Amino acid sequence: MNSPSSATSRAVERARSDRRRMALAVIAGGVVLGVGTAVTLAVWNDSEFATGTFSSGHFDLEGSTDGAAFDSSPTAPGKTLTFALDADAMSPGAVAYAPFAVQLSSDSDYAAAVTLAQQIGGTIGANLSYSVYDVGTFGATCSADAPPTGTALVADRAATATGTVDAFDLTAAATPVNLCFVVTAGSELAQGATGTITWEFAGASGVALP
Repeated sequence: MNSPSSATSRAVERARSDRRRMALAVIAGGVVLGVGTAVTLAVWNDSEFATGTFSSGHFDLEGSTDGAAFDSSPTAPGKTLTFALDADAMSPGAVAYAPFAVQLSSDSDYAAAVTLAQQIGGTIGANLSYSVYDVGTFGATCSADAPPTGTALVADRAATATGTVDAFDLTAAATPVNLCFVVTAGSELAQGATGTITWEFAGASGVALP
């Protein structure tokens, strides 16, 4: 027969064993819960794409020496102006006139701010100056008999001047600005001098045309 103390000892041992098994069960459960939590934290991935298609517009200046036939002359010397009043035999104080027109090509997409610069060749340019007028109708007031009037777009600019000057704006395709070049010989012009002036109209694109 077991003694009461032995029975008590066995009861205590069973209680300890039960608590140990419960603790191991909790630990095992915690491992299982940890695995379950890792699965829950997996993310879904998705993407959305958008594509835009682009192309550049067109921008082109054209010139004309007769007010009718326009085309591009993007490199010097460009078109040849026809000056009236003995431009090939100038004397001090003489004035020569030549019409010219500039427009945006019909397929241009942007307005233009146009500047003007010039470069001389030979010796005569050192004693020449020029003005440029907007005359409305091609060649209508661009001669000694009918000189241009009003405010010049470019006034009394020395042919030897450097840099560019603002000239005019083009705000519609195939709508020319009709110009008159007025070239004046200076008082110091020497006999036998020859040379050229090459003008460059440069356009900077602006707002889109309607």
